[in-house]
Amino acid sequence: MTQASSAASSATARPAGAGGTGVSDGNGTSGGASGGRTAGARKGVVPVLAFAGISVAVMQTLLVPVVARLPVLLNTATSDAAWVVTVTLLSGAVATPIMGRLGDLYGKRRMILVSLAAMVAGSLLCGVTSSLIPMITGRAVQGFAMGAIPLGISIMRDELPPDRLGSAMAFMSSSLGVGGALAMPAAAYAAQRTDWHMLFFGAAGLGLLAMLAVLAVVPESAQRTGGRFDIPGALGLTAGLVALLLAISKGADWGWSSGLTLGLFAAAPLVFVLWGAMELRVRRPLVDLRSTARRQVLLTNLASIAVGLAFYAATLVLPQLLQLPRSTGYGLGQTMTVAGMCVAPMGLSMMLVSSLSARISAARGPKVSLMAGLVVLAVAYLAGTVLMNAVWQVVVTAVLIGVGIGIAYAAMPALIIGAVPPSESGAANGLNTLMRSIGTSTSSAIVGVVLAHMSIPLGGTDVPTRSGFQVSFLIAAGAALTGLLIASFLPGRDAGSAGSGGHSGNAAEAGAGRQVRPSRAGV
Repeated sequence: MTQASSAASSATARPAGAGGTGVSDGNGTSGGASGGRTAGARKGVVPVLAFAGISVAVMQTLLVPVVARLPVLLNTATSDAAWVVTVTLLSGAVATPIMGRLGDLYGKRRMILVSLAAMVAGSLLCGVTSSLIPMITGRAVQGFAMGAIPLGISIMRDELPPDRLGSAMAFMSSSLGVGGALAMPAAAYAAQRTDWHMLFFGAAGLGLLAMLAVLAVVPESAQRTGGRFDIPGALGLTAGLVALLLAISKGADWGWSSGLTLGLFAAAPLVFVLWGAMELRVRRPLVDLRSTARRQVLLTNLASIAVGLAFYAATLVLPQLLQLPRSTGYGLGQTMTVAGMCVAPMGLSMMLVSSLSARISAARGPKVSLMAGLVVLAVAYLAGTVLMNAVWQVVVTAVLIGVGIGIAYAAMPALIIGAVPPSESGAANGLNTLMRSIGTSTSSAIVGVVLAHMSIPLGGTDVPTRSGFQVSFLIAAGAALTGLLIASFLPGRDAGSAGSGGHSGNAAEAGAGRQVRPSRAGV
């Protein structure tokens, strides 16, 4: 890998928002001051971006308490109502890498505002309709807000000094889980006490507040990359993702052996291979596959899939276990609101341990932090297979899962940003967020099949058995251990810096706050 000389260091100075003057990195990164923002204004960047991330997570989770009632609320079949959830997953998966690349090209702050505006528009549309097609349309538009989280992480890299960057990225990375967990009790209360459409108006209000805060506090990043947006690459990635995620999310409804499901599973890798061959020939691709193939980036993304798979099992199992009637012999008989409050500590613990993860990364490296989180996560799920007999036991399980997820999630941006240049940070973080989404989608499909097949009849419907919950937790523990194995092959501390904005392989440069253009040959 190319070593940075002192001359190269001066040519790749910290961006303007971090206290220096941004200059070209030789690949289209534009320079200039970041709007003359004061240090006082920059102090508000982290909470504002975190609030934007939490708002997006609230939007994604707000329908969880009313999913079972959607067929009645929308006067449609159960299979059709499921599209209200599925379409947000699909649009969000497509949007994250695309919005990241657009941020690298045209400005990350600008694209965060576009993402939040999509959230507001989609929420307002959903709030004024009880018809299926407008609801699906609104939820699809809402999904484009998912790009705000990786864009926020990239802005932090550009604007914050190295001593603040690690903890800030950790907090931003955990915002998706924090917002999701905290939204559940609030959404459950609103769904029980008010018109369910108020959920969407609340999401629109949060999105509007986040937009105003971003406009007031967050500077536009001086880091830009040259070239044009890769439209064929975006279309190819969209086709591959839609085929893969549709097969995963709808396979249970269509039948895993149906022609449509098998056809989509067969089409997805073919589309990705053709897309990859095309991207390697494009000068400015949507996703730089050479950067993605670097060991640190590739293994972090694979570990992200495992963490996403493990995380989502808790959101599927714990609310059902809490709400099932005690007559089952294992259900805890709690209301929807109480169940949401019992799961909420998972989000609080994720928020609280994000700074701990940053300290571990600073002291031992983000690889150690990621592995520590995965160990805690595996232990939490294994303990959860027996801690099912009382509400307090479920709360303890939720907290432990939140600690593991929070530490692991917070380590990922440091690993990604430590291996890519500033001009690619938006797209790289978007791809990492996409990997988490693929993990959660896979978890939803696998755990859904397990709970559907391991069920008993109750009151005219089938409900999961205790064994079904336990098997689901064992699958999640297995996913965490798989992620731990993958993470063990990541480069150690000497090959990267803990969220300092430097490139792996040159920790001394990274620690000094300099940004080094990595070699195209990889790590």
